Amino acid sequence: MSYARQPMSIAQRALTAASGYLRRNPGEIARAVRNLVGLRAGIPVDALRWLMEQAAKGGKIEDPVITEVPPGLRVTASVDLMKTPVRASAVVYIDRVQLDPDQIRMVVRLEEIWMEVIGDVASPVAALLRSGALDLSKPGELAKYMDLPPVIVEARDNKLTLDLMREPKIGENPVVRQALAVVTPLVTMHGIESDDEHLNVVFRALPQGVGTAASALRTHLLSPGLSRVRALLPSFL
Repeated sequence: MSYARQPMSIAQRALTAASGYLRRNPGEIARAVRNLVGLRAGIPVDALRWLMEQAAKGGKIEDPVITEVPPGLRVTASVDLMKTPVRASAVVYIDRVQLDPDQIRMVVRLEEIWMEVIGDVASPVAALLRSGALDLSKPGELAKYMDLPPVIVEARDNKLTLDLMREPKIGENPVVRQALAVVTPLVTMHGIESDDEHLNVVFRALPQGVGTAASALRTHLLSPGLSRVRALLPSFL
């Protein structure tokens, strides 16, 4: 009897891709250990390319390309802009990161932006792009007229402010909120920048001081743990 092979989930595909990458690049493990000591984490740009490819398979974008432009990344892809197919590109910089139990916020700056219409489609956006009347140096102004996802808090000039906690799958997840409550008093993100092969996340230890960190550990780890232990003990002890 033969059984149809079940398609892998996104998590399984990610694990398979990560395992293959580490086999091809064994030096990544030593690099990760060194970065850990220096409160840094290096995300291979190849991992971001893989994520873009998964987005392309979902039909959200087409033909994505990521190129290292330290300290930023150039992202190029074909997208649908208000019912107009365009090829778009921009160099992306992360100017500021703010991480705490209530928000995962970052300010994204876009530079060297260009767009071109794909095909002979006729639409108001296509006419504006072909005439050069659309100011691409201020994509934030253009974004105000688009149906933006809830994670985009603000769009102004060439900057977008994102808060990932506004995505319900993240913000309403109790595990995420618990993890942020425990981790952010101990260590928080300080900045994000690229080099020739990695997107480097820089962390800062004890951002609110030792007292706040100790209080967070006591509130979210020690006290619940002691309560569970007491519940397991016989009542006469």
